[in-house]
Amino acid sequence: MSDLIPNAPEPIKKAPVKISKLVGVKGMNDLLPPDSYIWEKLERSLIGLAKTYGYQNIRTPILEHTGVFLRGIGEVTDIVEKEMYSFEDRLNGEQLTLRPEGTAAVVRACVENNLLYDGPRRLYYIGPMFRHERPQRGRYRQFHQFGIEALGFAGPEIDAEIILMCQRLWDDLGISGLRLEINSLGNESERLAHRQALVTYFESNISLLDEDSVRRLKLNPLRILDTKNPSMQELVELAPQLINFLGEESLAHFEQLQQILKANNIVFKINPRLVRGLDYYNLTVFEWITDQLGAQGTVAGGGRYDPLIERMGGKPAPACGWAMGIERIVELMKEQGLTDEQTTQCDVYVVHSGGKTIIPAMVGAEVLRSAGVDVMVHASPDGKVSSFKSQMKKADASGALFALIIGENELEANSFLLKDLRRSGNQSSYPMEELLDQVIDAIVSEND
Repeated sequence: MSDLIPNAPEPIKKAPVKISKLVGVKGMNDLLPPDSYIWEKLERSLIGLAKTYGYQNIRTPILEHTGVFLRGIGEVTDIVEKEMYSFEDRLNGEQLTLRPEGTAAVVRACVENNLLYDGPRRLYYIGPMFRHERPQRGRYRQFHQFGIEALGFAGPEIDAEIILMCQRLWDDLGISGLRLEINSLGNESERLAHRQALVTYFESNISLLDEDSVRRLKLNPLRILDTKNPSMQELVELAPQLINFLGEESLAHFEQLQQILKANNIVFKINPRLVRGLDYYNLTVFEWITDQLGAQGTVAGGGRYDPLIERMGGKPAPACGWAMGIERIVELMKEQGLTDEQTTQCDVYVVHSGGKTIIPAMVGAEVLRSAGVDVMVHASPDGKVSSFKSQMKKADASGALFALIIGENELEANSFLLKDLRRSGNQSSYPMEELLDQVIDAIVSEND
C-alpha cells in the first residue's frame, strides 16, 4: 500500500499475541485414560455391591444451601470451619455451598421429598465432593465418594450389614491389609455425662491443650479426642472413655453388633477413642484403616446417625451409613497391584479404503454394535485415506481381536475380510450378508 500512495506511512507490525495456557484448579484433577478404566471398573463393583444388598441409587445436586451442612455436619467441625467452598449467589443473595460430603444432602432430599413415608429406605450415592484442604496423596479438593445410607432402621443388624458390605467389597476387589476399628458413642444423655467428665478432665490439664483444643473445649470437647497433634496423644489416652458411661440399652446394641460381626468372621478392634469427625453420629461408629497410604489412613468410615433426620426437619427416624473416597481406594488398588490397565478398546477394528467403501464400513459397524459388539471404524486424522498398512497398525494398537477389512475388491464382490489379530493372524473372505454370524462366531471362538 505504501508503494501505491505517495508518502503513506509504513503499516504498523503488531507483535503476535501470546496466548497463555489454561490450567486446572489446584487439587481438582483431570481423570484421564488409562486411570478412567480403573475408575469405571471400581464404580461397576460399587454399584453391583449396592444392588447385591438391595440398595437404590439417589442423586443430589452438588450445590446445596449452606444451612444444610451447618445443621447437618455441625458448626464446630473442621469441614464447616475451614474446608467448605461457600459463596453468595449474586443473583438472589442465597448462601450456597459445594457439597463437602453426601449424608447431609441425602437426608435433606429424603426429608424434602418425604421419602420415608412408606417405610425405611436403603440408598446409595456416588459423585464428586468439595473441600478446601491441602491436596495430598489420594485426597484432593474435588474428590469422589461412594456412600451407603440405610434410613429408618434402628437395630444393630443394619449396622452390621453395612460393615459386611465393606468387607465384601474388599474381598471382591482383592484388597488386603485393612483393619476395622469400631466404637459406640451411646445416646445423647450418655454423651452429655461423658462430655462433662471430659470438660472437667481437660480443664484440669488446660496448659497441655493446643489452640484448637482450647477452642473446642466449650463447644465440642469430644472432638479433642480426634486430635492428630502428637504432643497431645498421651493426654487423650488418659481421658475418660465414653464406653464407661454407656447404659444397658446402648451396651446391648454394641454387643449384638459384635456378635454378628464375629459370626461372619469379621476381625475388628474396639477403639474407645474413635469418634469420627462429624457431629451427627451416635451409637455405632467404625473406620477401615490402612498403613499403605501415608498419614491419612482411613479409606472408609461411618456409623449410626439417629438424630440427623429430625435435626434436618423430618420426623424422627433412625439411620446409619458409610462413605469411602474413591481416589483413596484407587490408590490402594494401585499400591497392591490390582489395577490391570485396559488394553482393548474394541472387539473389531474396521479398515476401509475410503470413497465408496466408507458406507458399507459404517453400516456394517452399526449392525455389529446393535448385536453388542464393540467396534471402532478407522478415521483419518487429516481427512485423507490412510494406507492399509497404517490402518492395520492402528487396528493392532487398539487391542481389537479382529480387523474387518472392506477394500475396493470387497466392495465389488459384496464381501469382507476378517483377520485374526491376536492368535493365528489368518484372514478369510465372507459374503457381506454373513457379516454378523461370522463375526459373532469368531469372537465366541476367540474367547473359548
